[in-house]
Amino acid sequence: MKPRSWSIIAALVLGASALPLHAQGFKPTKPVEFVVHTGPGGGADVLARFIAGAMEKEKLLPVRIYVVNKTGGGGQTAMSYLVEKKGDAHTIAPFLSLFFVVPVMAAEAKVTMKDLTPVVRLLFEPAMVVVKNDSPFKTLNDFIAAAKQNPGQRKQAAASLGGRDWMVRQLLMKNTGANWAFISFPNMGERISALLGGHVDMMFLEPQEVGEHIRAGNVRVIAQISEKRLPPFPNIPTVKEAGYDIQDVPQVRGIIAPPGISREVLAYWEDLFARFAKTPSWRKYLEDNVLVDAFLRGSELNTYVDEYSETIRGILRDGGVKVVR
Repeated sequence: MKPRSWSIIAALVLGASALPLHAQGFKPTKPVEFVVHTGPGGGADVLARFIAGAMEKEKLLPVRIYVVNKTGGGGQTAMSYLVEKKGDAHTIAPFLSLFFVVPVMAAEAKVTMKDLTPVVRLLFEPAMVVVKNDSPFKTLNDFIAAAKQNPGQRKQAAASLGGRDWMVRQLLMKNTGANWAFISFPNMGERISALLGGHVDMMFLEPQEVGEHIRAGNVRVIAQISEKRLPPFPNIPTVKEAGYDIQDVPQVRGIIAPPGISREVLAYWEDLFARFAKTPSWRKYLEDNVLVDAFLRGSELNTYVDEYSETIRGILRDGGVKVVR
């Protein structure tokens, strides 16, 4: 064989090895489970159902993706389910800050992010401090003052211990000396109903959860949990602008998979979400819901997971919480 022929063959072999791993092997062959740790209407559920619909609209997946709700345990039920699905190439899940928090503060939590496979980081999410539209609390200062005057009497509707709403509460109480009750509800619908029914005084909501209630005039935003004022709320101060110099509590959302998946399966999901993050559907979703693009993958994502875990430990310590890991 002529030398030039060998060169051509070598080039073809090298070219094939340079293809994305998923192009050489894995492609989903059955419906994909999208495991969500909240009930219907929660932030993760809303995000997952949007992604599932947008994936179908953009024709990015050769199979359907469907949402499976595995609630309870501050995310541990969903995380444990993922561990049980070890090596399963057709299961993924959205993660959020809670998945870092609960294992750090709860000795009984059996699964950590280290036991799962990070796929991509998608976004950072601000939040709003809201009260009922006819609430006597016009500002965050009003609520804090009332909570100091009557310790434990004011109520905050929330999800579970360890979530951002819980962490911000801990930091604010430590900073101000105020004290108010933390009332946990299993799903977003019940939390909002408690607020609108006057059974609780205040709650924190992510932009995509609160938008329709603001437009309907059901709630009033009294502060923003974000580094700076967001465009839709130019006249509402951030927590720090309101005078409370607490550590910023980042809320991160991304995608994880079960442990033990192959490199080519991981590469497939990374590449799929990299393409998805550039679609018009996703860009519009970020804009409409006041979310911050924070796409990350690969070794940089693994480094971030380690660094974010340390950030969470610091926030918990500042909030007076004993960390167990």
